[in-house]
Amino acid sequence: MTVQPDEKIMGERRQLLNLGYRLLGSLADAEDVVQETYTRWYAMSPAEREAIESPGAWLTKVAGRLCLNLLGSARVRREAYVGEWIPEPLPAAAEWSAGVDPADRITLDESVTMALLVVFESMTPAERVAFVLHDVFRYPFAEVAEIVGRSPAACRQLASSARRRVAGTRATAIPDAARQASVVRRFRAAWQAQDIEALIGLLDPAATAVSDGGGRAVAHPLPIEGAEEIARFYLSIARLGPTRTVLERTVNGRPGLVIEDDGRTETVFAFEVAGDRITHIWAIRNPDKLRPWRRP
Repeated sequence: MTVQPDEKIMGERRQLLNLGYRLLGSLADAEDVVQETYTRWYAMSPAEREAIESPGAWLTKVAGRLCLNLLGSARVRREAYVGEWIPEPLPAAAEWSAGVDPADRITLDESVTMALLVVFESMTPAERVAFVLHDVFRYPFAEVAEIVGRSPAACRQLASSARRRVAGTRATAIPDAARQASVVRRFRAAWQAQDIEALIGLLDPAATAVSDGGGRAVAHPLPIEGAEEIARFYLSIARLGPTRTVLERTVNGRPGLVIEDDGRTETVFAFEVAGDRITHIWAIRNPDKLRPWRRP
């Protein structure tokens, strides 16, 4: 028998990145976890690596445990974060910045919509790991238990609790892509035309807008609630920066908007749409979270 070839081991990289991003909501943190996972793999002797029956399962277990530990410390870090914390937005595969390895591009599906990632943030670390591993990646509870450090029955309860959190939000509703794109397109047109009545009509009366600047870019520090309040705030933005370009783009697998200033991505907007109304707007302005959107 021979040691697993590097290409086979490194072929797990994209799977590990996908897992890490869903667990952490941060591409940068997911990349750090993957790097540490491989560091631990290659720190073992060839004989130790050869003794591992399923290298992919071993890598997943290590990455899962690292994510679980990081989620605990992330809560502490986010308490000190300047303003609201929003998960990092991801572009469609064809829209990643040049030079990014395809193996580093996250697969976009229902489990990475901004709405669901925000719900993930409300879960305990153990709930999030159990739910993502079992419900998203289809790992049996026996394997989840080895990562979480609890019994399979306890992990089943954790996943069930997480499922209830998801079911209690609109994040479970999968809007028609064409309808959502139409709503976002009309929002863009009304915003650029500075038509406050049209904006209010496109927003749910109880809509919420959240902005993330992380202390690196100007952003409203607290969520804005209510259709009229959001519309008035966004009109003030339009008046301040009329020369900026507003583009329709795919954000975490859903229709969204990107603001560019002189070709540089300044803000990425993700939306949650219910029916023909926008219920949530997430504006990510922290430049540290916009790396995949940068042009060469």
